Amino acid sequence: MDVTTERFHSEVLERSHEVPVVVDFWAAWCGPCRTLTPALEKAVAARDGAVLLAKVDVDAEPEVAERYGVRGIPAVKAFRRGQVVREFVGVQSSPTVEAFLDALTEPSEAARLLEILRAEGKRPEVVAAIDDEDWERAFELLLAEVAEGNGDREDVRRLMVALFQDLGQEHPLSTRYRRRLASALY
Repeated sequence: MDVTTERFHSEVLERSHEVPVVVDFWAAWCGPCRTLTPALEKAVAARDGAVLLAKVDVDAEPEVAERYGVRGIPAVKAFRRGQVVREFVGVQSSPTVEAFLDALTEPSEAARLLEILRAEGKRPEVVAAIDDEDWERAFELLLAEVAEGNGDREDVRRLMVALFQDLGQEHPLSTRYRRRLASALY
């Protein structure tokens, strides 16, 4: 789907709370864009709705391109929960595009770690906070473990880093708690 500045919020940011949305930033004059777009469309179609593709013409919608720091095209950014969680610039091979999309549709590292915690019955308060999407509470509980010397610091670090990845590295909570985690560990 082609997305305008006016529809970007509803078609990309809001929808990314339900399903990952991949945005292809392109322009009609861009030869590499004409190479990448068909491969991207085919790979997304093969995932049968598990991921959506939105296309933004950077000439027609420069505000969106500027807002997301697009400096070269083609640029592809994947959104989850309203945040960029993965991205690449330039033409990529079909296997690379497939791997990029697989990383969005397969369980994340955070999801795998949460399943282990559930199976082992560990950190039930943290698991409950994450299930409620109360990220701040989950991060505070995990940092308290590090401060109190409880649990395995490496396990806490691995889980928090995986959660930062799921939220998006630029998410305000990821930014704030990444610094706090570094201070607590080092």
